[in-house]
Amino acid sequence: MFAFSLTIFWGACLLFLVQPLIARFILPWFGGGPAVWTTCMLFFQVLLLGGYAYAHFSISRLTPRRQVLTHLCLLALAVALLPITPSDQWKPADGSHAAGHILLLLLACLGLPYLVLSATGPLLQAWFSKANPGVSPYRLYALSNIGSLLALLVYPFVLEPQLARQAQANWWSVGLALYAALAGWCGFKVWKSAGADMQSAVAADDAEAPTMSRKLLWFALPACGVMLLLAITNKLCQDIAVVPFLWVLPLSLYLLSFIISFDSPRWYHRAFWLPLLAALLGMVLHNLTQAESHPNITPLATLYLGTMFVACMVCHGEVFRLRPGASRLTSYYLSISAGGAAGGLFVALVAPFVFPDYFELHLALFLTAALVLGVLRQDSSFPLQHGKARWGWAVLLLLLPAFGYGLYDVASNSLRGAVSVTRGFYGVLKVTEAEKGDPARHHLTIQHGATIHGLQYQSAERRTDPTSYYTSTSGIGRLFRTYKPEGGRRVGAVGLGSGTLAAWGRKGDTFRFYEINDDVAHLATSTFTYLKDSKAKTELVMGDARLRMEGEPDQQYDVIILDAFSSDAIPVHLLTLEAFAHYQRHLKKGGAIVVHVSNRYLDLHPVVYRIAEKIGFPAITIDDNDTAFEDDGFYGSDWIIMSRNAELLQQPLLHDATSAPVEFSARVLPWTDERSDLLRILVSEEGSFLHWLQGL
Repeated sequence: MFAFSLTIFWGACLLFLVQPLIARFILPWFGGGPAVWTTCMLFFQVLLLGGYAYAHFSISRLTPRRQVLTHLCLLALAVALLPITPSDQWKPADGSHAAGHILLLLLACLGLPYLVLSATGPLLQAWFSKANPGVSPYRLYALSNIGSLLALLVYPFVLEPQLARQAQANWWSVGLALYAALAGWCGFKVWKSAGADMQSAVAADDAEAPTMSRKLLWFALPACGVMLLLAITNKLCQDIAVVPFLWVLPLSLYLLSFIISFDSPRWYHRAFWLPLLAALLGMVLHNLTQAESHPNITPLATLYLGTMFVACMVCHGEVFRLRPGASRLTSYYLSISAGGAAGGLFVALVAPFVFPDYFELHLALFLTAALVLGVLRQDSSFPLQHGKARWGWAVLLLLLPAFGYGLYDVASNSLRGAVSVTRGFYGVLKVTEAEKGDPARHHLTIQHGATIHGLQYQSAERRTDPTSYYTSTSGIGRLFRTYKPEGGRRVGAVGLGSGTLAAWGRKGDTFRFYEINDDVAHLATSTFTYLKDSKAKTELVMGDARLRMEGEPDQQYDVIILDAFSSDAIPVHLLTLEAFAHYQRHLKKGGAIVVHVSNRYLDLHPVVYRIAEKIGFPAITIDDNDTAFEDDGFYGSDWIIMSRNAELLQQPLLHDATSAPVEFSARVLPWTDERSDLLRILVSEEGSFLHWLQGL
């Protein structure tokens, strides 16, 4: 028992440690967006399915000794292919076909090791069951998920802060070699035990074949769980940041539901979990109907994560109730894995083509409710199946379509008033039109996720006005009004939006925009006219700004502007010391680096100031939130301007608007490609969950 338990536990640890590790390596290459993690999760789900299929084939078609030989040979080959670190040749040339590029990269660098590790749970549980007839193997599945959960918690709180990425990859390779040795130990036990006793054990456990409806539920219930996991993870990453901590939190709750459900039947009681699920689904629907933004992410995140956990508890609890005998263990796990892969495939690849916005969350909520009712309907022991209580089915059958209509209505309302909605790998772009009947106020707005990323008036008199976060009182507006070198300004802008920055262009200036999203570029050059109307020469460079700057000759920019946030999420790789080394190389002596740090959920000031201190650039903050008047297209903003040109920072337009210096915690360090600490900069209120996290 000890050998199998240790091997299964260690294999699960390695399986889930490598997920955030490999994603950290490739995030900077693909714009640092939430879809990178969603695509990675799709890969992990599909390879998990492949591992389970291999285990099922091995157990059903090969003798025990051939199973051992096959598995150990594959493990030896996986160890020989180490390390898993992706080389620079995998860096994309541009932002197109990102999902396919990521999948190929992961397959080449991690495919075989991940496939072999994925087979650990069902394969070794089957070995254990044959060697120990009459002993349930299902608690080993709970142990496997405990190992997975421990790995997820260790990564952001221990490994990521303490070890560089390459060191993490090296230690993971050592761990895989150790796993191969442990698997060899288990294989030796199976080899010795192989014979008539094991074959008779299998025959004795040959239970009645499951019905087709039960097999479909083995598939459908896990699929709903994964759809909810990815949809809610996507929502959190869109609004905050794409970092391992925000991947780990929902995935940990997802695994915890597996652990609790598969440990023992006593943990899942319908009388507790089903009413709780119904209440939470109603609360989520109510929340979705609220159009206003949420200044505090804590209650919103708590609601969505709580709903996901309870829904997964119900889905996985029902799957466990429908478990077969040990002889059908691998086909059971194969169905569970296939459902998970299907859910991941739908969210990552199908939903972006089917839905104009993130409506897979709405669909997953409805399917979960419908599926649970279907499970209960098939259970003859459920109380509503008998006597006077049968009227309860009528109530449920009325509530389900009402819930579905409510979700549909919310989704439809979110699209009303939109001139265009575009969804791609990098998120959802929505263009809305307002005040059409008032020529002086008629304007178009571009929205990325939950945040406005540009506004343009449509009248000839006002369409060249710099609006939103780029007004004359903003930090960037004051800099352009102040900094007017002879011969014109050369400006490098990371992030295009509607192209509003080009409104500050003068004759002789050059504005060079870096943009990774083809959809943004299309809107900025067709729907909006800032680029076309600008007096400056405008250039557009497609692809991740950091990668493009890395490969370019020195551009000699007078100003470099960092304004590439999608919704309130931040591409962390653009705010590291390594990234600023590239910016410095392209900056003229006496030039300025300007960072747009407006954010509802993250206080980026400490990070940027720590970087400024490290590279020796004096910095100031200009906050014009007091002058904001959103009804007139003027939004409050926070800009940090850093420059070694002390005379520039002392100019009245800048100096007089500089905010008072703020002391930052010494625990906040400058971010690097190897380490970034999101918890230290989460905006929180005293007594909130985020405040507690910051105190860790």
